[in-house]
Parts: sequence; C-alpha cells; structure tokens
Amino acid sequence: MKSFVCITGATGGLGKAFAVECASRGWNLFLTDLSGKNLENLSRGLASTYDIEALYYPCDLANDGSQKDFFAYIQKEKLEFDILINVAGLDFEGFFTERTPQQIRTITRVNIEGNLEMTYAILKARDKEKPFRIINVSSLAAFYPMPIKAMYSASKRFLLNFSMALREELRPAGVTVTALCPAGMPTTEGCRQSIESQGFAGRLTTKNVGYVASKTIDHALKGHAVYIPGLLNRMLRFVGFMFPSGLLARAICERWKSTRKRKEAIL
Repeated sequence: MKSFVCITGATGGLGKAFAVECASRGWNLFLTDLSGKNLENLSRGLASTYDIEALYYPCDLANDGSQKDFFAYIQKEKLEFDILINVAGLDFEGFFTERTPQQIRTITRVNIEGNLEMTYAILKARDKEKPFRIINVSSLAAFYPMPIKAMYSASKRFLLNFSMALREELRPAGVTVTALCPAGMPTTEGCRQSIESQGFAGRLTTKNVGYVASKTIDHALKGHAVYIPGLLNRMLRFVGFMFPSGLLARAICERWKSTRKRKEAIL
C-alpha cells in the first residue's frame, strides 16, 4: 500500500516549497489548505512534473466541521502516511490590545489546536511498516518573549515544547519529531515588507523557502530534534540565553516599534 506525505498549509510559500521538495524526491503527497482550487492546481502540477501521486482535500483548521470532514476522508480512503509536515499557521503582527476576539481565537485554534488535532489524526493513520517523521514549523521567535508578536511567539513556543516532548514519547515507536525554527522568510508580500523594514539585519537573517524546505527534510530524516536555518540565526538563539528574559522583551519591543514605523513609511 502506498504511503503519503501529508502537508498542511500546502499552497502557501513554505508549504508549496515543501511540496515541491518532497515531490522531487519521488514521494507521494496528500496536500491540504483552505482553497480547493489552489490545491487542485498544485497537485496536478506536481503529479505531472514529478510522476508521483498527489492527492488533496481542503480543510479549515479553525473549523471543527471542516476538520471532521477531512479526517473522515482519510479514514474512508484508508490512506497511510510516513511523514507529516505541519506548516499551517497564522501571524497577527501588532499590539495584543489591537487584536479582535476573533483573531485571538483563530490564531490559537490554527497554530496550536489545529496542529495537535492534525498530528493526533495522522499518527493514527501512519504506516507502521516504516519510520514516521513529523516536522512542526515553529519559529526562531519561540526562543524569545516577543512583544508586538506576543500571540505568535507564544504559540510557536508551545509547538517547540510540544515537539520536544512528543519526540521522547514516540521514540520507542520509531517516530521522530523535528521542530523547524526559521527566522524571516519571504513567503508573502506582507512578510517581504516586514523583512525590508528591518533593514540589513532583516535581510541577513532571511532564508529562501526552497533552501529551508530541503535542509529541514534532510535534518528530519536524520532524526534531529530542532533545525534553525542559517548560522547567524543559530548564533542569535544562543545569544538570547545570555540575557534576562525581561531585558530581552524590552529590547525586542523597542526594535519592533521602530520596525513598524519604517514599515508604515514604506507603505
């Protein structure tokens, strides 16, 4: 029976890069995201280009009914998986008090609850004849308290801790969990504007999504626990351990305030 790689958030910048990388390695894909039309176009293109099987099914991770339909489809088709790549996630940049209750619920639902429920369901459908790999897209922000991106950084910290803990739980079953913790990536126009507003430092810490996807899969296949793309970004992680979290939060807050001003000037 064929095994598939399940990728959430598959039509976004990083998700698409993962899909292309997996397809180029000859792996069959099961893709999900919000838009059925975008999924159809991506799946057909990858199947034709790389001679693989590429299935898809749209799912809104913030919607219970949509999730139930998605998981029911997997059971109905008796699909089995050997890799899960959890890419889907949201980021609302700005002060917490500027957010709406709906935004607060949605980012929690997608970044945390959606990841957990997807991981639980796909683990139940894993191919027990093969090693099983999980990649959770966390962030370099997971290592710092980040004002202006408080909900995002906190949700990514959750994913980092969850990944490390789940990795040890599932080790005896031949399952590995890798947390990807990238810095900036030019995945959307908003992301590109944010990177540009950070000046030289923003550009220096940014990595191409294709590079990140390829290297992440290599690290996951080796069973590594955490992957931070870029030497400078790995250095920044360790520098952060040298200062009190309160001081870091204040410094980051001041930096983000100035960055927002530059971003508004660009727009």
